[in-house]
Amino acid sequence: MEDNVVYVGSKPPMSYVLAIMTSFNRNTEGVVLRARGRAIPTAVDAAEITRNRFLQDITCDVSIGTEQMEGEEGRTRNVSTVEITLRKSPEALNPGGVSQPRRQDKAA
Repeated sequence: MEDNVVYVGSKPPMSYVLAIMTSFNRNTEGVVLRARGRAIPTAVDAAEITRNRFLQDITCDVSIGTEQMEGEEGRTRNVSTVEITLRKSPEALNPGGVSQPRRQDKAA
């Protein structure tokens, strides 16, 4: 799942939307957005843009936390973190709730 992690920083949200879409094209399992501090609003924007404009059939799970970081003067400070997991909804993976028949190759 480490291949499906997008670390959010100071780029515009559309850069991360492109990374999310690329990850979804490579793998149908899901994509994780990770951000901390001032990058958290960018991560939320990227997830919402992806969900509202491009992939309406995905679900979001959000996990929040705090990390302790050492500052320049040796002091520790708390930094907020967020992890947004985007997955295709079960209905999108199996439309109509009907199992898909396996394709059988016929010998010619």
